[in-house]
Amino acid sequence: MTLETATRNPGALAGPVPVKAADVAVLSLPMNDPRVRPLLDELAVEYETRYADLFGPGSAVKELNKYPAREFAAPGGALLILQEHGQSVAGGAFRRHSVDGDGAGTAEFKRIWTHSDHRRRGLGRLVLAELESAAAALGYAKVYLTTGPRQPEARELYLRTGYEPLFDVDADPATLPFLAFTKALTPGS
Repeated sequence: MTLETATRNPGALAGPVPVKAADVAVLSLPMNDPRVRPLLDELAVEYETRYADLFGPGSAVKELNKYPAREFAAPGGALLILQEHGQSVAGGAFRRHSVDGDGAGTAEFKRIWTHSDHRRRGLGRLVLAELESAAAALGYAKVYLTTGPRQPEARELYLRTGYEPLFDVDADPATLPFLAFTKALTPGS
């Protein structure tokens, strides 16, 4: 089954390359697993490139080390990696954000990332769907996430996938310190 038509190399004459569900494995891994490292390393470079002038040099590493790895592990969290033909191509994680009055909680999604060689293939949507399903299976009722003001592709992904913005969508993103979103989960999401 084709998840979405994709392009590996936008300038290539070969055209779109379909992403097939059978080609993508979803792995739940600990943060220190070597299959996670390539994505986190590239994410650090991307954060540094986009935000060093705003938050200072080294801010990317500080952000990626802000939370202990155990927060992204069971029983309250998870880190998921998508692998295609044995290569890590996308991933994301969640941790407990809060517990609501009814005992259900809110998961905070973090580190959602698609490797630069595999963008515009629908992998970000697949990561979100897998994270939502895993969070719902752990009993979370809602998701909270933030993205930076210099990540318009992430902003659009969250808006297109049903996330409610907790900011004025008409405001210039450059005037906002971060863009927060929420989404209710349903069992079996």
